[in-house]
Amino acid sequence: MASAVRSAQARTVRNVVVGPKVGLNNSQRHYSAGSSSGLHFYRNRQLELWASKKPTPLSLRQLVFYGRSMTPERLINSANYVRTELPTRIAHRIRDMQALPYVVVRQEMVGKVYELYWDAFERIRSYAPITNLDENDQFCEFIQGLLNQHSTAIPNLALGLSLTSAYLPPDALDSFFRRMLVSRISRRVICEHHIALSDTLAGRHPDGTKGHVGVIYNEIGIKDTIERCVELLKQRPRDMADDEELKSMGARKGAEENWPTFKIDGHLDTKVSYIKEHLEYIIFEIFKNAARFSMLRRAHGDVPPVIRTTIVSGDEDILIRVSDQGGGVTPEINSTADLFSFSHIRNSTRLAEDRLSALRDASLLERGFTGTVAEQLAQEARSQQEAAKKEEAEPFVRRIGLGLPLSNIFATYFGGSLDLISLEGWGLDVYIRLPRLGTNLEGIEV
Repeated sequence: MASAVRSAQARTVRNVVVGPKVGLNNSQRHYSAGSSSGLHFYRNRQLELWASKKPTPLSLRQLVFYGRSMTPERLINSANYVRTELPTRIAHRIRDMQALPYVVVRQEMVGKVYELYWDAFERIRSYAPITNLDENDQFCEFIQGLLNQHSTAIPNLALGLSLTSAYLPPDALDSFFRRMLVSRISRRVICEHHIALSDTLAGRHPDGTKGHVGVIYNEIGIKDTIERCVELLKQRPRDMADDEELKSMGARKGAEENWPTFKIDGHLDTKVSYIKEHLEYIIFEIFKNAARFSMLRRAHGDVPPVIRTTIVSGDEDILIRVSDQGGGVTPEINSTADLFSFSHIRNSTRLAEDRLSALRDASLLERGFTGTVAEQLAQEARSQQEAAKKEEAEPFVRRIGLGLPLSNIFATYFGGSLDLISLEGWGLDVYIRLPRLGTNLEGIEV
């Protein structure tokens, strides 16, 4: 039965793949998007040169230490590190895409990402060395433009890999997509950190150097972050209001009595030095899932469920446990690997029509997907403004299936972890571990 289902899925996937599977070896294959003028052969001299280099990963402590006493000379050195590090990291990901089965890389969405990476690689590797602050300002505009352009890469790649997942073994697909996501995060970190350091030195940062060095914030209050995420979640009711399962229960948009009760205990004064956006995203996504399933489970009783968060401050690690009463993981998806997997074999929801539809909507938006809480709040604000003006709203992208896997990668990026323990029929415990010392290097895989 299972083999028959997979065969049917494979036939469905073939209908959306561009071009047939061709028997070419790696030195003969190439991809050319319909509107692209680029024709990139697998054996490319410049690509081989840059892909032969190893990335130079950094730790949170190194980023803080170098950025704390910023001078023009140190800033220019930082710019040239970014200028030479980016093409190295991008080259490895291009080689990764070239190792995919040809039928996968020929899929339209995967092909778009492939061309996007080639364009960025050619532009950044040929960028002239930075020698002064004026050139650094121009370089910051350049890399910010690259970041904006690449915001479409993740939804396109996620959609393309979902549609062609029948051609990749689960381990290979999960390993590939994880490397792509980790590499994307790493490039954004070094670029955004350098831009923030440049803004601070030039006096352009709105709050100066108060509380942060670049993108790393000193002494982030864990309790404060949790309370902020809860308030932000309640200000963004669109997910809950448009959820068909919640609608069937009669949940009213924004009704306070429908929300779970949030309680926090443990070491409430715990602070950590971390990338604020990463920590907020992890907690926001965990709470979003916990709130949804807790509200669904409320159909079995009149008392609003409780989501309890416990903070533990250790000598080397900070632990955050989020416990909900949402019924636990469903029998169809019954392991942590399945929840983090991008393969339809391990997680059948990857080929669910509502999931694919949400990914299509995300891939059509020019602003793409950056994986931040601010992005989600901005979308909610735009939607509310358009509704107030009775204008046609842009597609509201929800439940694209990247929240939990991306939270896992954010948590593990600097040596932490994200673990799930399901109590079937009762709820789910999520354990977030953050290293306190900041000495772990970026988890980049070559």
